[in-house]
Amino acid sequence: MGKVEGQGESWHGHVTAVTVAPEYRRQQLAKKLMNLLEDFCVKIDKAYFVYLFVRASNTPAIKMYGKLGYLVCRWVLRYYSGDEDGLDMRKALSQDVEKKSVIPLMKPVTPDELEYD
Repeated sequence: MGKVEGQGESWHGHVTAVTVAPEYRRQQLAKKLMNLLEDFCVKIDKAYFVYLFVRASNTPAIKMYGKLGYLVCRWVLRYYSGDEDGLDMRKALSQDVEKKSVIPLMKPVTPDELEYD
């Protein structure tokens, strides 16, 4: 599930959730869903990038997103309940020619410091 939001060069797709039932995993369904969302963001919405948050402990998801071209841009301290950190992962789309959207932030941030457009 995702949406498009922001303004100007911050116009982007946001992946709200990607969930595949255990019995349907390892069939590349999450990859197909991500590709579909990215296609909509590029062809219909002309978005500059797509971003998502993932638990820092969710190694399989981080690897999958990495294979899809997502980069870690921010480490967000205590983003999830239970004080678990989150990773802000982003993928620049063709509209973002200079790839400004995926420039990493050099220090961890707290949820209160996040900027939303």
